[in-house]
Amino acid sequence: MSDSTAIFDTLKAAIAAEEPVALATVVEGPGTGAKLLLHIDQTAGSLGNPDLDRVVSRDIAGELAAGRTGVRHYGPNGEAREEAVSVFIESFAPPPQMIIFGAVDFTAALVRVAKVLGYRVTVCDARPVFATTQRFPGADVVAVKWPNDLLDEIGHSLGQRDAVCVLTHDNKFDVPAVTGALATGVGYIGVMGSRKTHDNRTVRLREAGVTDEQLAKLMSPIGLDIGARTPEETAVSICAEIIALRTGRDAPTLTAGVGPIHR
Repeated sequence: MSDSTAIFDTLKAAIAAEEPVALATVVEGPGTGAKLLLHIDQTAGSLGNPDLDRVVSRDIAGELAAGRTGVRHYGPNGEAREEAVSVFIESFAPPPQMIIFGAVDFTAALVRVAKVLGYRVTVCDARPVFATTQRFPGADVVAVKWPNDLLDEIGHSLGQRDAVCVLTHDNKFDVPAVTGALATGVGYIGVMGSRKTHDNRTVRLREAGVTDEQLAKLMSPIGLDIGARTPEETAVSICAEIIALRTGRDAPTLTAGVGPIHR
């Protein structure tokens, strides 16, 4: 069996199993037609140069995480900002989902930043006067529902690449949103609020049956401790926290900090 046949067999099987997989193909430059496959953190094939393979492997992982497909350009040895080699990276995975509960001032900014990162964004709020496409034109879906109702419908589709952000500051929304998210396989659950708000919410969550082990999964206060104040800065801090957790990087989270959020 040729390397090319093996790559396509793996690709076909991964697609059939609905497993994330990506294929990189040199479409212009040295090694045109060479292929590199990424599947379950393992690569197969080669683009003809080990340094190029290393750089492209990193970029394939990033494109697959975002569910994006496109052409990237490199030098012969994988150098950045050169165009000697054009590589078509094709991702076979749905874009990651971000579910934002709460049609509040911070939501529009978070929608914009999440879309730049390739998320399919759903904004959910039970108040029809606030949850409108006019207020959140960048969202893929604006749902006028209670959090538990939405999660009953789509919770099964959430996985480690996905995120739930609870921005509501209201226990009657926060508690069902958090408990519903904890019942899914979502990779990130962030909840907005001060430390005092988080302590109050924790009492309500425990009353709802949430365990200490489950509480430890929550990122609250939400976001990295970068001194964010505006909605846009806060959105950046939230998305940066999601990226840091996904990549296993040690970053200064507000959850792990002490004292006031705003100094």
